[in-house]
Amino acid sequence: MKRFIPFLLAATCLAGFPAAAQNNVPEIAFDSATNALTTPDDIYLGEVGGVATDSRGNIFVYTRTGHPTISLGGARAFAHGGSKLFQFDRNGRFTREIGKDLYGFMFAQQVRVDAQDNIWAVDQMTNMIIKFDPQGRVALLLGRKAEGTPIPTPAAPAVPPGMPGAAAGSGQPRDVFNRPTDIAWDAQGNIFIADGQGNARVAKFDKDGVFVKSWGSKGNGPGQFDVVRSIAVTAQGDVYVADGGNNHRIQVFDNNGTFKSEFAAVGNPQAICLTTGANPVLFVSNTNPPTNIDTAGEIYKMDLSGKVLGKFGRAGKLLKEFGTVNAIDCRNPNQLYVGEIGNLRVQKITLK
Repeated sequence: MKRFIPFLLAATCLAGFPAAAQNNVPEIAFDSATNALTTPDDIYLGEVGGVATDSRGNIFVYTRTGHPTISLGGARAFAHGGSKLFQFDRNGRFTREIGKDLYGFMFAQQVRVDAQDNIWAVDQMTNMIIKFDPQGRVALLLGRKAEGTPIPTPAAPAVPPGMPGAAAGSGQPRDVFNRPTDIAWDAQGNIFIADGQGNARVAKFDKDGVFVKSWGSKGNGPGQFDVVRSIAVTAQGDVYVADGGNNHRIQVFDNNGTFKSEFAAVGNPQAICLTTGANPVLFVSNTNPPTNIDTAGEIYKMDLSGKVLGKFGRAGKLLKEFGTVNAIDCRNPNQLYVGEIGNLRVQKITLK
């Protein structure tokens, strides 16, 4: 007989506290829209793992709703649910749920939209990245959900490598993940996965989902990572990686994973977003830890060389304040969508 146990999913803890960021940075004037998203009376946002927009202005939110189902079978647990992928129109009105009750939805980590308007959901606890076409049909799967998670006992407390909850690894070159966090693409359609919460690496796949290579290991040297939080790829193919946890930096690699440079002084880079166009910029969140809502929280704007151009916001719970930012959408460089774990919301930010 199966037993089903609902439980709330807490925010993923950040390793360490935000490091000191740059001083004397110009403040960017900005506004936050009131009630940016409108949901039906029986639908609520939980912790917002990801927010993204498509070319038509539709808004996608991958959220931890807090109601997974666990069935216990012997010494193993089988879980599904707990996260939902919602779509809103350009005016913020709810239009549909995508992938309702999907096997690969469990712990929402990120959502991104590619150049063809395909929607990609990154789920941290099923270790899966799911591609949906613009109509909301499953088009491609990367990674694989474990058949079941061993239930720890006093006699066998360890979790096998590759399972949720396993000890952090150094990122073996393989096509399965251990708590992935983000996804990005280059101009040729190659796919880059931040396999960074359980592992410490970046994995590269071709446009058809065939594993190509990976790079990274646990550490603080060039090309090493503590926690790979977020990832972005420029039009020229350079890969920008938010190396959070205790490293507090962004590392830059060429398209094959060769280290090029790094820059810090933006605190704890939990979420990054790269604009397009002739003069792209990065938006980087110095995300406050979920245990301290009054620390840091500002979002930086910087050029691709690491020069900080300005900043806005701070930690808090009011509009124009941020609570554990996990996602930034910057398709329009002057109108951002910011997804917050701590405040269970999406803010629509207009830069002045």
